[in-house]
Amino acid sequence: MKKLIVTMTVALLTSWAVPVMAQMPNINLLADAPSKTPEEKEAEAARDRAYKDTMRKIPDAKSSSDPWGNVRSVEQPKTTPAVKTTAAKKPKSGASTN
Repeated sequence: MKKLIVTMTVALLTSWAVPVMAQMPNINLLADAPSKTPEEKEAEAARDRAYKDTMRKIPDAKSSSDPWGNVRSVEQPKTTPAVKTTAAKKPKSGASTN
């Protein structure tokens, strides 16, 4: 009986501790990566400038790139709704009444 009480107490304390641990702040005790050297900063700036220059050289796409654009008509043809037939329904055979 004593083992059961101890087990239940441990389970109860553990169930309380898990949500408390989930709310603790995430503290990073490791230092961040070392800062960049001036040469690395300069190389990164040169890469960024080269990228921006390349992006300026690419022309803007002004026309639509729809390959089926010439095939489709501008205005869709209107379809007529299906005609419903008003044929009399046959009563079901059987003696069921609703």
